[in-house]
Amino acid sequence: MDQIPVETIVGIVILLIIFLPILAKAIRVVKEWERLVVLRLGKYVGIKGPGLVFLVPFIDRGLVVDLRLLTVDVPKQEVITKDNVTVAVDAVVYFRVVDPEKAVMKVRDYYYAVALLAQTVLRDVIGQSELDDVLTKREELNKRIQQIMDEITSPWGIKVSMVTIKSVELPEELVRAMAKQAEAERLRRARIIEADAERTAAKILAEAALIYEQHPVALRLRELQTYIDIAKEKNLILVTESITGTLTERRIAEAIGASIGTLKKVEERKQGV
Repeated sequence: MDQIPVETIVGIVILLIIFLPILAKAIRVVKEWERLVVLRLGKYVGIKGPGLVFLVPFIDRGLVVDLRLLTVDVPKQEVITKDNVTVAVDAVVYFRVVDPEKAVMKVRDYYYAVALLAQTVLRDVIGQSELDDVLTKREELNKRIQQIMDEITSPWGIKVSMVTIKSVELPEELVRAMAKQAEAERLRRARIIEADAERTAAKILAEAALIYEQHPVALRLRELQTYIDIAKEKNLILVTESITGTLTERRIAEAIGASIGTLKKVEERKQGV
């Protein structure tokens, strides 16, 4: 059996070293969430993928575009609101590429462009809003920022899905002033509730006083009931003569005396007859 010459083996190895990198560049595997934008001699040819894609070596160039949802963390921006209050605001932007051709052909670096655009739009929207709106109407501000960015990035083949304001930092002096204002508001509400309770209690006591005035015995019974409640705690109770009881007993005695006087007069008349 003839042996393969050493020169032939060396030639095969050299050819493999040359053609393997070329073959590796010619064969591309595009993932399911990616698309390959193909440029042939610098001219747009089309979009390929997902799956196995063949490119012409040294002629075709493939640019991979990710179609998944991407996020941009917008750093804190110091903004002066419409009512001249300085706040620090940061946000998160969620977007995705819907047209890989426009994302490659219309803008050089779409991720960097979206990041800078998010900072600019965030500063503009917050600067046109008052502090109360920034603190209480975040959902409206988020939708407004998202709509503005979506209109600008639509020609780039990019869809801004959502914008979320993460935090709003206020100056320390303003935080203390707002805390004092909130404390004063809570104190005002507490005093209103207390005054309303006093008014309701006074009204009920006035109705009870009218009832006791019409039925003096009820006041005496209420007094005795109070003594019973106090006695449950094993306290010393000193019971004095009740004014109501004295008046009641006096009225009863006067009525009995009047009745006796009438009976005596009737008997005297009978004896005289």
